Amino acid sequence: MRAAVITERGALPVVKEFQDPAPQDGAILIDVDTAGLGGWDVLGAYRLGVAYPCVIRGEGVGRAPDGRRVYFGERAVLPFGAWAERVLVPQEEVWDVPDHIDDNTAITMGIAATGALVPLEFAKIQKGENVLILGGTGTLGQIALQLARYLGAGRVVAAARNAQALDRLLERGIADAVVCLDGTDNAAALKAASNGGFDVVLDLVCGQPMLDALKATRWGARILTIGTGSGRIVNLDIADLLFRTLSCIGTGQRLPADRRAIWERLLTIAEEQKIVVDYSTDFTLDQAAEAWAAQVAGPHAKITAIINR
Repeated sequence: MRAAVITERGALPVVKEFQDPAPQDGAILIDVDTAGLGGWDVLGAYRLGVAYPCVIRGEGVGRAPDGRRVYFGERAVLPFGAWAERVLVPQEEVWDVPDHIDDNTAITMGIAATGALVPLEFAKIQKGENVLILGGTGTLGQIALQLARYLGAGRVVAAARNAQALDRLLERGIADAVVCLDGTDNAAALKAASNGGFDVVLDLVCGQPMLDALKATRWGARILTIGTGSGRIVNLDIADLLFRTLSCIGTGQRLPADRRAIWERLLTIAEEQKIVVDYSTDFTLDQAAEAWAAQVAGPHAKITAIINR
């Protein structure tokens, strides 16, 4: 079969012939229709002792042998993955996609939306509170802004480095205000946009932006850190954290049944709340290297690719 293969750590994927997955007890062989790509795929998934060569893991939608249209996440049987004509996935990680849900929505409400909903619910947003999403222009950030409002936030603010992508959030009404983290005085800019102080911060980047955001919070604020794009090591002045709570939240360390329940709930929320996300869907399997490079560069959109159609 044809697949996007990574031959060694740090290498770009190469589309080539790869071994077909053999049937295995407890796993389902899926013909892949659409594959997604995310930050974890290009930044983290290949630090976990994966043997090379391997297929890009990703997540996707395809057809099971009995014809069912199904979603599967990043837990394919190694060395297989979503960016191939076929993939082998543990049975408990294969979830039926409702007929009225398109492939892109099914994929986006998986890993990205779960990464937004879990920490936001952990924060227990109270009606009318001010919520900041650090890294708000990416796929997870776009979803988080809308979920925060759904959960009761009165004011939602997005902060990121790309001014054009931030303007896009304002144009679509996803954010009430935006802050461009241009390095001039980010702490002051965040404070000015905080409406008296943020009550909840969902931090997708860590590093200096998280430290700056702390200065724009009020007593009782809950800060949830789930990403490290701006750095993993911070020089924290503990005075900035007094009367506040800082938590590092893992979103994927749950049983398959629990993650499936969250995903199914998110499909309903996405439909009822008309959740919108920017997509970059012009890729095919043969353009895996281009898709990979686009994700590394920060596309401010969810990348998906047609695999078999």
